[in-house]
Amino acid sequence: MDETGLAPTDVAIDVTDLVVVRGRKRVLDTVGFTVGKGSVTGLLGPSGSGKTTLLRAIVGVQKITSGSVIVLGDDAGSKRLRREVGYVTQSPSVYGDLTIAQNARYFARNYGAGAAVADTAVANVGLADIAGQLVDTLSGGQRARVSLACALVAQPALLVLDEPTVGLDPVLRRDLWQQFHDLADAGTTLLISSHVMDEADRCDRLLLLREGKLLADETPAQLLESTGARNLEDAFLELILAQDEVSA
Repeated sequence: MDETGLAPTDVAIDVTDLVVVRGRKRVLDTVGFTVGKGSVTGLLGPSGSGKTTLLRAIVGVQKITSGSVIVLGDDAGSKRLRREVGYVTQSPSVYGDLTIAQNARYFARNYGAGAAVADTAVANVGLADIAGQLVDTLSGGQRARVSLACALVAQPALLVLDEPTVGLDPVLRRDLWQQFHDLADAGTTLLISSHVMDEADRCDRLLLLREGKLLADETPAQLLESTGARNLEDAFLELILAQDEVSA
């Protein structure tokens, strides 16, 4: 077992001493952690902290300088993982000249799934009532939900989401987080990035990233206990202050 108490067969993501250098800057600096299968892990940190770079490394589309990223027992980006890993980027990657339903069904066919799976995914992200609408006519938040539906049709073992709730109203955010936990209960592993600290307590475990360094890898309860803070935002601030003192 590793330091989180996970047996190797229970680990979905294993990152060891990961370094990514871009230009002369270390975007990720010796990052290491594990993520257990069937969990909802939050990757939190301010804009520019390296969250998207880390997610890209996990899905295998980021060139790394050193270290290793193992996903579901294989090197990140391995051919076998193409049907096992779903990735939703900040910029929706769907077809504007197709309807919501057509997008979902197109991606479903690519994964060997039927129209029923696609229609269920559209309903699960709250778009069933406008499924016949062209994506080009949608708001930014609605397009993000279409991208999520298209990722869900693959029924991936690992779902990586880069700030999926940006621009969504509080009710929809709540509903999506409930869906994330429903997916985890069914066995899917979710890694979700956010810079919104009030989403932290919705996660089973938290990875807190700042300036390319991992400040914490704990459950919300453990983070509050270790910092003595009243809430998770204050806990994050305590960690930042401690990092600044060390760097000074």
